[in-house]
Amino acid sequence: MRINNTILYKRELDLAQFKGSLFLFGPRMTGKTALLTQIKGTKYIDLLDPEIELKYRGTPKLLWEEISALTPGSLVILDEIQKVPLLLDYVQLGIEKLKLSFILSGSSARKLRRGGANLLGGRALETHLHSLTAKELDKDFSIKNALTYGTLPKVSSLLSSGNEVDAQRLLRSYYTIYLKEEIQAEAIVRNLDAFQRFLAIAAQSNGQIIEFANISRESSVSQSTVKDYYQILEDTLIGRFVWPWDKSERKKARPKFYFFDCGVVRALQNRVTFEPTPEELGILFETWFINELIKIKDYQEKEHQLSLWRDGRREVDVLIEDGRGPLIAFECKAGKQLKDKTSLRAFKNKFTKTPLYVVSLKDDHERLLEDDIMIIPWKKALELYRGLK
Repeated sequence: MRINNTILYKRELDLAQFKGSLFLFGPRMTGKTALLTQIKGTKYIDLLDPEIELKYRGTPKLLWEEISALTPGSLVILDEIQKVPLLLDYVQLGIEKLKLSFILSGSSARKLRRGGANLLGGRALETHLHSLTAKELDKDFSIKNALTYGTLPKVSSLLSSGNEVDAQRLLRSYYTIYLKEEIQAEAIVRNLDAFQRFLAIAAQSNGQIIEFANISRESSVSQSTVKDYYQILEDTLIGRFVWPWDKSERKKARPKFYFFDCGVVRALQNRVTFEPTPEELGILFETWFINELIKIKDYQEKEHQLSLWRDGRREVDVLIEDGRGPLIAFECKAGKQLKDKTSLRAFKNKFTKTPLYVVSLKDDHERLLEDDIMIIPWKKALELYRGLK
């Protein structure tokens, strides 16, 4: 289905399954508003509209007066709730006294959490919406497009129409929108120029081991500021750290940081109009695959943790565990040949009962190499994780 010439994708996140109230968080342009407009709510308030935001910011009690006229059981949707956090006090009253349900969306929980906003004390669940999964794109999914342009809904819609140039323009605008609406408008950082320098360097470091001292030197800010800036990227849902598996080592460990979408990070690198190089392709495939695992984990509500495994110079990209211990591990491979088997052998020697798979970008069939190293297509790897309990 298309609305305003944009494809309306069927999302894996089914908000109808949740009873009561919930927060819906997700990066900008992941389709939160499109998802919310499909829900039959009694009242919909779009705080992204400057006039509506100004109205409620000037008189927050107006929300209480409006929802007081609703019948018990009504659903109220507040889009971009971080714009006017004071409304959350009336949301709580609406839940407790009026027996209403609320869906509260936002592109960042940072302003709410750090500003002392009322997070409803457990009265609302927290859910996350991501860029599109391969399953959501279905027949429109192209691994080449996913690695080159990412899978933001509007970008994917433009690509499906053959409008590659506008998809590139939209991605290039993400940088400006993010800085203007997330960082500058919310006064998140005092020195915007320093943050811009950091953001460019962080984008170049996507999927690589983070050396805070090096990034501090290159961006001309202190290491503590670099760590604060990375925290901003996490809080605004632009990316996340993947930490080494051994938790006792985390204080001194060197994590990796992955941006949430390949198209966005390539736009931040000013490379979105160019074909990925073979070297770039490896990091992009790893970034896409790890984000795909995170999406599946969130949508299926799996109680798993994703880590990287490292022993000296030996490393495996993803180790998935839960309270029972390690469950499965994946190593990403974008090229035809498997260059280094040393890390795989070391992992198999340490975790003798944990399945390890090499996830291939280019293989269409499974292959069993010596030392019982199994190479599987990326589609098979995602099927394995979807079925993992």
